Amino acid sequence: MKNDIHPEYAPVVFRDQGAGATFLTRSTVKSSKTIELDGETYPVIDVELSSASHPFYTGKQKIVDTAGRVERFRRRAAKRQAEDAASE
Repeated sequence: MKNDIHPEYAPVVFRDQGAGATFLTRSTVKSSKTIELDGETYPVIDVELSSASHPFYTGKQKIVDTAGRVERFRRRAAKRQAEDAASE
């Protein structure tokens, strides 16, 4: 490997703003903000979504009513076919 071309890979805390959860991991991202976690000071990156607040992972995902949409489409298609048959 070449020297002095790789970014520094260091511990960083990612903080979910919505849920207040923190995740300590390693990254090359830089930040001027810091946070104290477990007696150590780390750079912190604030994120809007993480697994702690994402609806898919929290089980609060909304179910889309696809059956209603399909039924409305079928009614419109049947109406259009009836209009086309009447005009012939």
